[in-house]
Amino acid sequence: MKPVIAVPATAALVYRAWSRKSLTPLGIFVAALTAVAHAVHPWSVFFVQLVVFFLAGTAATKVKHDIKARLTHSSGGGAGGEGPRTHVQVLANSAVASVLVLLHAWSLYSNNKDANEQQMCFPRGGSAKFRLADLAVVGAVVNYAATASDTLSSELGILASSAPRLILPPFPSVPRGTNGGVTLTGLVAGLGGSVLLSLTASVLLPFCPPTSSISPEGGGWDLSSKLSFTLGIAFAGFVGTLLDSLLGATLQASVVDVRSHKIIEGDGGRRVPVRRGSSSSGSPLRPSASSSPSSAAATTSAVDVAAVKARAGSIAPSSAAEGQKQGVGMGESRKIVTGRDWLSNNGVNVAMAGLTSAGAMGVAGVVWGVFV
Repeated sequence: MKPVIAVPATAALVYRAWSRKSLTPLGIFVAALTAVAHAVHPWSVFFVQLVVFFLAGTAATKVKHDIKARLTHSSGGGAGGEGPRTHVQVLANSAVASVLVLLHAWSLYSNNKDANEQQMCFPRGGSAKFRLADLAVVGAVVNYAATASDTLSSELGILASSAPRLILPPFPSVPRGTNGGVTLTGLVAGLGGSVLLSLTASVLLPFCPPTSSISPEGGGWDLSSKLSFTLGIAFAGFVGTLLDSLLGATLQASVVDVRSHKIIEGDGGRRVPVRRGSSSSGSPLRPSASSSPSSAAATTSAVDVAAVKARAGSIAPSSAAEGQKQGVGMGESRKIVTGRDWLSNNGVNVAMAGLTSAGAMGVAGVVWGVFV
């Protein structure tokens, strides 16, 4: 991408993130490095996809912030709602794409040392001009279609009037914010995000023309092949958000506060601290006995007792506050209602992005006969 465009655009994104406190200082630094990695590529499509994803994601987060603050809790002890995103969250959404973009840029430059930017076009899959390295283009654009789909689905799905349902059968109703919980509103928003990023890719990708001096062997794209490519990217991106929900429902713990029955979200996409042995054997629709109103009241009383003792000096106030924050005071205040505590939200995002991109590259390679 031309530096005259990339440099001021990156500076504008950094200023926006800093002025609106949408990223932590280290998150801003990593985001700037990510933008540079995308700008190294001679094509503008990947940089623009990154920008569109960032703007769409921050806009969706702002829309639902106040509502989510009322519906969920933060693991830090405050109200729910997204704070500034960390460098880990930035990498969770963009690391896979960054690697693929850099790999394709290296392949493009090394195989077209004497070519100009116009000659370094994207050949049609299955043509003689298409190389194995060109599959990285598919993986990169699918990465952002999937992450945008997942972001809009999760951020806007919580606004649905109906309660979410777990993506796993028998599809019970679950509290808002539950990992793996889906709503029609969220699915529609996710599909819209995927379509938006796939259209961005199709508009900006430098497709080789059907026949020209650049691709005389017929390695170019006609209108129907471009349309098929766009629909394929959009479909793959939407599959990504479904995969994210499936991973969240199985490999990520959904932790509920037994007093308020609200989901607790980990700060910065990290795991929610839970006392060992606090997994619930009951379903989200039928909480276990430990999450019954009487148990919740007992837990609240226990925490109140701890606070009284702290004020009386029998235990340190900082210990009481930490015990209440972690839910491991004199009573149990947090329960895992779905999933296993194997992955954090960041881990799920990385796994989803990697699996979706790899899957799309594999399917494209088979369809286009690259692996034959």
